[in-house]
Amino acid sequence: MSLFKNLYLTNRVFYCLGIIIFLFFLSFIIQPIFYLAITLLVGCVALVCVDVYLLFKNTNIHIQRDMGAVFSLNDQNKVSITVENLTKQLLQIKIIDEIPYQFNKRDYSIHLPMSALKKEMVSYYMSPKMRGEYLFGNLHAFIQTKIGMALKKETTFSEKSVAVYPSIILMKKQELAALKHPSFTQGDNKNKKLGRSYEFDQIKHYVNGDDTRNINWKATSTLNKIMVNHFEDERSQQIYSIIDKSRIMKMPFNDLSLVDYAINSTLAFSNLVLKKQDKAGLISFSKKVDTTLKADRGPLHLKKIMHSLYKETYDYSEANYDALYASIRKVISNRSLIFLYTNFDSIYALERNIKVLKMINKYHALIIVFFENTELEAYSKTPASSVLEIYQRVIAKKNTLEKAQIMKELRMHGIQSIKSDPEHLSTKTINKYLELKSNGFL
Repeated sequence: MSLFKNLYLTNRVFYCLGIIIFLFFLSFIIQPIFYLAITLLVGCVALVCVDVYLLFKNTNIHIQRDMGAVFSLNDQNKVSITVENLTKQLLQIKIIDEIPYQFNKRDYSIHLPMSALKKEMVSYYMSPKMRGEYLFGNLHAFIQTKIGMALKKETTFSEKSVAVYPSIILMKKQELAALKHPSFTQGDNKNKKLGRSYEFDQIKHYVNGDDTRNINWKATSTLNKIMVNHFEDERSQQIYSIIDKSRIMKMPFNDLSLVDYAINSTLAFSNLVLKKQDKAGLISFSKKVDTTLKADRGPLHLKKIMHSLYKETYDYSEANYDALYASIRKVISNRSLIFLYTNFDSIYALERNIKVLKMINKYHALIIVFFENTELEAYSKTPASSVLEIYQRVIAKKNTLEKAQIMKELRMHGIQSIKSDPEHLSTKTINKYLELKSNGFL
């Protein structure tokens, strides 16, 4: 039964049978052609039998799939397939990999000519657009000899489940990029900042530019020289990332939702915060507060953040900022730096929640991170060819100008903000954090 189950005829067989059938019809007109058709039919059957015999007697191959245990969201993740020809004959191999259904690929195959006793590795890349579990199925190989009349199917049972986490690759890239930032401390090189201090470092002579509020009068009277207290950056500050998961953050951009861009940015940002010896925390909310992870900087804290971000889901409800404020007052006791990822689509949406944002900013240093619609902005700049398109361009331009008005409104209430396109969200957020850190903003 396994012979008939794994045996397939190639197109060559059907082409030959088609020609033979045509010759049989032609033999009604030219009789000698009948014997030619009989000869070709016998030869075709003989070739198929020989090919089947060679396929099932000695065509052993070995196939193995290699990939990471975890994939990165919206990144190119490598999948490698190793094929080894264990026979002494040339084989043509077609490999079909059962790719997870989330990629919507049903016709993916790899064609390989394999010499005798040869080993070869081929690779392809997958870019997942959703977090969650992805199931890779079995590997199917269709083997063909030089005769090419039949195919033998061999199945390698290699089911494997892969978890798609927020972008780990982006996190590592942002970490390397941040090392080049002038405010990032490396080794024992410390940025000496004037005018703002946290932890005591030493007493030194006064020089022009030192903050007069730091004069040590006792040391000055003893040495008869003006001496000032010198401080260094305070470590272990609390830095929180808050993600809005309401319907406004479900908007897609390059096949990825704004929530997922915020999640990728939060992972890269939290990693850098921990590298700077600060404490990283996480809060997510929509109609209620779903995830609360207190700020910490233990050795396993990044894994906790990553796992929490992996499990995040979004819904289509409105964001409840009152519930967020109540949770912040309950969870965050000390003054902290808070990055709030959200997306106000109009000035009216901001006005509905500005009172809550002002109260949060009263007790903490609040930074609003929202998105700009680059596609809408580009559309507003294209020339219009009809009255309807003129109206559409005006509406698009109005939306773009409202984003600038939102930033101005926040600035009037003493709240800092970042406007970024989704692709550069991580970079702008990290640069803002390093800038505030170097200026002693908190």
